[in-house]
Amino acid sequence: MSDLEAFRAETRAWLEANCPAECRGPVESDEDRVWGGRDAVFPTPAHKVWLERMGAKGWTAPEWPAEYGGGGLSREQAKVLGSEMRRIDAQAPLASFGVWMLGPALLAFGTEEQKQRFLPEIVRGEIRWCQGYSEPGAGSDLAAIQTRAEDPIPGGGGDHWIVNGQKVWTSYADKSDWIFCLVRTDPEASKHLGISFVLIDMATPGVSTRPITLISGKSPFCETFFDDVRVEKAHLVGTLNRGWDVAKHLLAHERTMIGAMGEAGGGRPLGQVATGSIGIDQDGRLDEPMLRARIAELEVDAAAFRLAMERTGDQVKAGQAHPAIASMLKYYGSELNKRRHELLMAAGGSDALEWEGERSRGGKAARDWLRTKANSIEGGTSEVQLNIIAKHLLQLPGA
Repeated sequence: MSDLEAFRAETRAWLEANCPAECRGPVESDEDRVWGGRDAVFPTPAHKVWLERMGAKGWTAPEWPAEYGGGGLSREQAKVLGSEMRRIDAQAPLASFGVWMLGPALLAFGTEEQKQRFLPEIVRGEIRWCQGYSEPGAGSDLAAIQTRAEDPIPGGGGDHWIVNGQKVWTSYADKSDWIFCLVRTDPEASKHLGISFVLIDMATPGVSTRPITLISGKSPFCETFFDDVRVEKAHLVGTLNRGWDVAKHLLAHERTMIGAMGEAGGGRPLGQVATGSIGIDQDGRLDEPMLRARIAELEVDAAAFRLAMERTGDQVKAGQAHPAIASMLKYYGSELNKRRHELLMAAGGSDALEWEGERSRGGKAARDWLRTKANSIEGGTSEVQLNIIAKHLLQLPGA
């Protein structure tokens, strides 16, 4: 038996013994996910146990170095872990912007003290993060941010900044413990310079949030306000006034994360939803040929996208991935997720049109469908991604 085969056998046995029955099966909504943090909420007690067990092994971040709480697995071992989790339909033990976005940035740019301080807590789900990038006047043009961090001592000799400004579209800001944030530390510098990347405790006096309700009737988004907020300079990540370097690194991970929704699925398979409302023909197939063909086309595209995601992960690990590939994944994954939910609406029949009530589970299909419209805006609009693809991947003239 090869080392990888032995690892698979050990992993399979461990997962079978340690993944609770309540943590197997599709995740239907954000409320069914475990987000961790100081005030973590668990769908069931079993989900808490599942997080603790996976966190103790570092398998919430399997490829992170073991010295920072990660699993220390190779790329090949991490693939095995993922495939064995899919085999038993195990849910991810933790949904975390810390794992998906901040962690990779800290590994690349953080000080040793910052890595030791924050990464193990992220792995164990003990700290929940949100992202402070967009502002009312700085969305797609992110470098136009105006939130300022100013040293109260003339000449810049203090050990902290005072931060003032506003962020918008801050996902889960009202539920998060900390925020990783872009602030302007040199207002005289050119737009992409003079920006720094800092970490701010959301419990600091002067930090406040206000939820933003979307057309779907609910939303993870918030406005976030900073009014004379004290931020220690020890919480600067990377070089002062070079936060744009950290921001670009993190954006690639964010766009890949958003794109991954295109292959994540969630809930019952489309075919099951459709047959439940439309029925089957005499051959046992969905009794609606056009819808059946559209579902099959989506499943083929999703499978191809899943393989593209896996290939990109290998390229990233080998240092061979083009920096703009994240824009391609983000664009295609967003469109794929929108297609999936449009088909869910078509497959759900009249039940999918309901906005409230038990039969429609509170209008879940319609609300989720409306929510996906934001996929092509958040993390950089589809137009921005297509421009990046045209210029940096396709190298089209005039792009």
